Amino acid sequence: MPHITLDYSPNMEERTDIGGLCSRLRQAAAATGVFPLAGIRVRAFAASHVSIANGDPRHGYIDISIRLRDGRDMDTRKRAAGAVFDAARAFLEPAMQQHSIALSLEMRGIDPELSLKCGTIRDHMQKADP
Repeated sequence: MPHITLDYSPNMEERTDIGGLCSRLRQAAAATGVFPLAGIRVRAFAASHVSIANGDPRHGYIDISIRLRDGRDMDTRKRAAGAVFDAARAFLEPAMQQHSIALSLEMRGIDPELSLKCGTIRDHMQKADP
């Protein structure tokens, strides 16, 4: 884990490469060494309707949510959150220079007793590794 979700205003698709941003955040999360590679998930969803600040439709936003299982100390979580945020900020810098954009990130814990899962990604990654 983590699960990284981007919620963004639809006008951001004209301003930046959302798919590229997802890839960059996946790379940044992996580079922290905090998250197991097979557990990293990044997805993005454009909001159907938005109203931002004074209502000017030129405003845009990207809100990043990181859901993470418990078990890492605060300093480790801060470092990982900072690394992902810094990667997003660097990626979006050209768009932020030209447009009104709000960027935010929040990391939240997942209660392991209420988080059920199964999967075969790790099995298939091992088969693909030389």
